[in-house]
Amino acid sequence: MSRANRTPSSGQKKPVVAVLGTGTMGEAMARNIAAAGLGLRAWNRNRARAEPLADVGATVCDTPAEACRGADVVLTALANEKVVSDVMDQARDGLGGHPVWVQTCTVSPDGGRRLAEQANRLNIAYVEAPLLGTKEPAVSGTLTIPAASPQREAREEVRPVLEAVASRIMWLDEVGQPSSLKLAYNAWVLTTVEGIAESLTLADTLGLDPHLVIDVIDGSGLNSTYVQSKGPMMIDNDLDTPSFPLEAADKDAGLITDTARAAGLHLGIAEVVRERLDRAADDGLGRADVAATYRVSRHVTS
Repeated sequence: MSRANRTPSSGQKKPVVAVLGTGTMGEAMARNIAAAGLGLRAWNRNRARAEPLADVGATVCDTPAEACRGADVVLTALANEKVVSDVMDQARDGLGGHPVWVQTCTVSPDGGRRLAEQANRLNIAYVEAPLLGTKEPAVSGTLTIPAASPQREAREEVRPVLEAVASRIMWLDEVGQPSSLKLAYNAWVLTTVEGIAESLTLADTLGLDPHLVIDVIDGSGLNSTYVQSKGPMMIDNDLDTPSFPLEAADKDAGLITDTARAAGLHLGIAEVVRERLDRAADDGLGRADVAATYRVSRHVTS
């Protein structure tokens, strides 16, 4: 869907959107929201991170409540469930217009349901809408978003916002299902990253140019954009400008394995990936790209 086709028609009300959290994903979505001709209000705990959005017409606010006043849709793009919940409590005094809350953070299915209950207490509609994609699709407005809401009418109200930031929107039946799909999706993403890291490490340790691994995968049925992007980043040690920060991947790995355990599952690969990411974070690599798991030693120690 082209950017022009995502712009609401002249006869359709253009919502005002409050974006709470303007980190990598929040800022990219906010810019696409502004580009779609929607009103934009923005807040970030560190105001300096939100200030550049003034250049695209955003009203930059000092508090979550101020950002939400006059908004039709509130979009949260924050670090974890606790932060999301705390910020929405801070926004309470600005929610008198009863906006629809679009929650995009990766949380557990139970976390998604807890946030829906919080929305009910705040007397606002709720849309669970985790983001499938990293920095690049966020910037280009081509995210995939699985979504669900207890209020069916909320779908139409948030449609212009979701269409401004995503090329694919998947409406599911119940809150909790989008978060379940996001965790299953990220289990594959993180497995892919760790698989690339191990293959390249094995090749290098055996005295083989690891570029040959990437070359032989290219054009095969096992190829993917992730292999061709993360593999060269690992080989070239170009890992310090993240599209998916390792600390966020580590949080997600914890959610995946904890949720699986609670469901009576032991996901062997996911458990190993979590251990690798924990070690990388402990080694100070949390702000690097998730591909920095490649830097974790895999050598046998006595």
